[in-house]
Amino acid sequence: MIKFLRQRMVVICLVLLPQSALYADGLEKPALPTAEIQSFVEAFETIREGYVEVLSDEDILNKALKGMVSGLDPHSEYFTKSELVDFNELTSGQYAGIGVEVEIKDKRLTIITPIDGSAAAQAGVVAGDVIIKIDNTFISDLGMQDIVTLMRGDIGSVVTLDIDRNGEVKRYELTRGLIEDNSVTAKWLGDGIAYFRLSQFQSDSSEEFYQAIETLKKESAIKGVVLDLRNNPGGILQSAVGVVDAFIDEGIIVYTSGRHEISKSQFTATETNTKLANVPLVLLVNEGSASASEIVAGALQDHQRAVIMGTETFGKGSVQTIVPLSNGDAVKLTTALYFTPNGRSIQAQGITPDITVPQATLTFEKGAFFVKEAELKGHLGNGTGGVERTSADVQSDIGELAKTDFQLFQAVTMLKALPKLHQKP
Repeated sequence: MIKFLRQRMVVICLVLLPQSALYADGLEKPALPTAEIQSFVEAFETIREGYVEVLSDEDILNKALKGMVSGLDPHSEYFTKSELVDFNELTSGQYAGIGVEVEIKDKRLTIITPIDGSAAAQAGVVAGDVIIKIDNTFISDLGMQDIVTLMRGDIGSVVTLDIDRNGEVKRYELTRGLIEDNSVTAKWLGDGIAYFRLSQFQSDSSEEFYQAIETLKKESAIKGVVLDLRNNPGGILQSAVGVVDAFIDEGIIVYTSGRHEISKSQFTATETNTKLANVPLVLLVNEGSASASEIVAGALQDHQRAVIMGTETFGKGSVQTIVPLSNGDAVKLTTALYFTPNGRSIQAQGITPDITVPQATLTFEKGAFFVKEAELKGHLGNGTGGVERTSADVQSDIGELAKTDFQLFQAVTMLKALPKLHQKP
């Protein structure tokens, strides 16, 4: 699929829900608050007649509706007809932009993660960066849809971002362009350890994941797995369920619960999709792992199926539903929370790893002098006739992986150690 700019507020369960379904529990609609409606009408007329610039009635109403919905929580939003088309394009995975996942946190436009292979990632934009200006426009008080409009543009065009990183402002000139963004990457890490990275959960990510597993299986037996969900902002709930299903063959994966029956659902594992039921598994997460990624981490942690390693996740545990309106507009409304198999809510909390491993840059001492027993004059030989080892035989270089990706190095180290821990004397 083709990816560029994605909003951080990803819909993890995209459902078109008629308004009538919101009252499917048989309750009567409450009476409209006439006094408050009268206040709204008076405010509307005051703006129409007295605002410094002339605004159409439609503009005023759209601003009022947007304010009403966005005031609920960071993930609810009002879409006009044209904005709904743009949103559907975003969630379908085909759009142009620079490739960042963003969230408005404390009124600051914060980058949750740059998309793998995107212009932003290649330029050095990192999670936690705060965008303060897009081209010549300061983004303070702008809505997410306005921000998306500023970010998007023609392929090959340039957008300038002023970014605050730890108090220092840096300017990035990024060229918009199409990115071939397959959601699943697979490779071998040696010693039968398979590495799978999911950059996000698209509609076909679980199928891609199954195919990647089968491809590696044809090459060699899989003895251990690293599943990398770092900086994965989420996506489609069903794809996350499918990924978990590859590792467990029974039990609850995730369930959702809200005010209305239609928001209640439960997903369970099946034997049909289980591909790696008993293979040792380490799951990597970090502060950029959100939403559907947290569903995967929470499910595998509750089932004690994986060692969760890395840093604490983002903490988005809510479900958004698209509710179409009679005029063609729509409301993206938070309608439920999701829960892990053991009933944990991840909302505003996140997943705490079993083993906390921060990303780090290692430095190594070089040229340390040491002597081994085999180099001492008159030393005794090995008691079983084994080959003697001197200091020249010691391999002190722990490999390039430790230098470039410390968290992944730790995951591989654990997978190599696990079989030895389970060996019987």
